[in-house]
Amino acid sequence: MEIVIYIFACIGIWYLLNIIWLIYGFSKVQPFESESLQPKTKFSIIVPFRNEADNLPKLLSSIEKINYPNDLFEVILVDDASDFRFQILDFRFQIALIDNNRVSNSPKKDAINTAIAIAKSDWIITTDADCLVQANWLTTFDVFIQKNNPKMIAAGICYKMNSGFLDAFQQLDFLSLQGTTIGSFGNNQAFMCNGANFCYQKTFFYELNGFDGNDKIASGDDVFLLQKAIQKDKNKVYFLKSESVIVQTKTEKNWRDLFNQRVRWASKTGNYNSFYSKQLGISVLMMNLFWILGFWLLVFEMMNPNYFILLLFSKFLIDFVLLYKTSSFFKTRLNFLLFGSLLYPLFCVTVGIYSFFGSYSWKGRIFKK
Repeated sequence: MEIVIYIFACIGIWYLLNIIWLIYGFSKVQPFESESLQPKTKFSIIVPFRNEADNLPKLLSSIEKINYPNDLFEVILVDDASDFRFQILDFRFQIALIDNNRVSNSPKKDAINTAIAIAKSDWIITTDADCLVQANWLTTFDVFIQKNNPKMIAAGICYKMNSGFLDAFQQLDFLSLQGTTIGSFGNNQAFMCNGANFCYQKTFFYELNGFDGNDKIASGDDVFLLQKAIQKDKNKVYFLKSESVIVQTKTEKNWRDLFNQRVRWASKTGNYNSFYSKQLGISVLMMNLFWILGFWLLVFEMMNPNYFILLLFSKFLIDFVLLYKTSSFFKTRLNFLLFGSLLYPLFCVTVGIYSFFGSYSWKGRIFKK
């Protein structure tokens, strides 16, 4: 058993150091305070969608309330073979509805490529049909662009919360991802972002050859483009840590949909190109796997309870610090924190292992590994 305890200790220290490093990086990303400047940036907002008749009107309604000149932005909706044709109502801004031109294994990448080809603006912003944006969303992006001269900007996402454990669990999981995203940017090791709030220069997209090289992977329209940008010109890639640009999205309705979503996200991690991101992912998976193993060793009285309690407490404490800092920024609550933390290792390991071998369902389609 001594060798098992030694392995436990090594994995625990490895994991704790990784999370401490992310907490440090999170603190290094300073909140951005917007100011009053004359709007200059032109934006093309690209929204790929499939069967989103209920969500799209809500997104467009939130865009309608944006405090930004109408002539400085347009919205391009890309229909990816929806069952019913979406009808555009009258809006004060420029809006176009086009069909997706499918040429690869990734519907969303194809949709973005299709839209960028006709986009009139200097800057591209991608978001999802089930999202809501804030009134100063574009204004804050514009000020940040004028002051920092970036080529690519990632920004925050949060869930629109309902009551119940399922929503609270998703929030905890998503906050950990957002905390990891911001922390890795702060440490100059960015490797992930979210395409529901992603902004980049059109010319930079073409300079990176867009999604070439990863269009066989169904997901990853965001992270692979980010990683290519980091390799090309990391000093021009930023995370915009501002409450006014946070985009709100919906939680999944049931555990099956949540599992499929997380498998879709996890399926691309094996194709990450940085050593840092791979070792971080392995440390998280191993820590949660050994947490489960430790529980069963404890049940069968094959492990000293003190070792297991130390492992459990250390993981919970360090995770809490990162979650608390992230939830404070996103102004959300950490509901069901203890119960969610106990369930998370099993969920994480199941998703992680299944993503290497299994298929997943997304927008009514089945994607195989």
